[in-house]
This record gives sequence, C-alpha cells and structure tokens, in this order.
Amino acid sequence: VQLVESGGGLVQPGGSLRLSCAASGRIYFIESMGWYRQAPGKQRELVATITSGGRTNYIDSVKGRFTISRDNAKNTVYLQMNSLKPEDTAVYYCNAVVRTWVAPTAEYWGQGTQVAVSA
Repeated sequence: VQLVESGGGLVQPGGSLRLSCAASGRIYFIESMGWYRQAPGKQRELVATITSGGRTNYIDSVKGRFTISRDNAKNTVYLQMNSLKPEDTAVYYCNAVVRTWVAPTAEYWGQGTQVAVSA
C-alpha cells in the first residue's frame, strides 16, 4: 500500500491549505485514515482521523479550523486547514489502517508534506 500526499506549502497566518492523500495498492478495505504532524524538536502528534463511516476526531488545537474528509471511492483523505497559525508549522503525515487482499490489517504512512505558516 502506498500513500501519496500533496498540498503542503508556505502560507501566511490566517491563510488556508488543503492537503490530500491518496492510497493505492491491493486494498480490500480502509478502516481509518488520518493526519499526523511533527514539528521540529517535537514528537509526532495526531491531528485528525476519520473512520470508514465518517466519524471524525480532532485534537483540541485544530477544532473549528481544520476539517478532515474522505472519499471512499477514491481511497483519498483530505485535510482542509483554515485560519492557519505559525504553531501549525510541521511536516504533515498521512496515515491509514488498511486491510489488503494479501496481508492482515496494518498501518501505513505517507512520506510527509511540509506546511509552513509564516508572515
């Protein structure tokens, strides 16, 4: 299973970005997808997750600003980030818990995409 992210970049405070992550491979079922981030010198933290049924979960610091969504037909997850703050600066990683046709359920990661919020 491969996860390919896109949409990162440099944005001013208060701006918006939309991240996308497409999963490909011998996928039978994607149980959940999500986004994590890691800022310099800090541990990786969960940002938001979404189940196959559409149930979402967010860390408190992004509630009301970020929206996670999912297109099950395209095996793609999105993260709409509004009202960005400098503290949102990090490498954002896509995560998926996937059941394939040839392997047990496992967790997969994307390569990461940089988000920088600066004036």
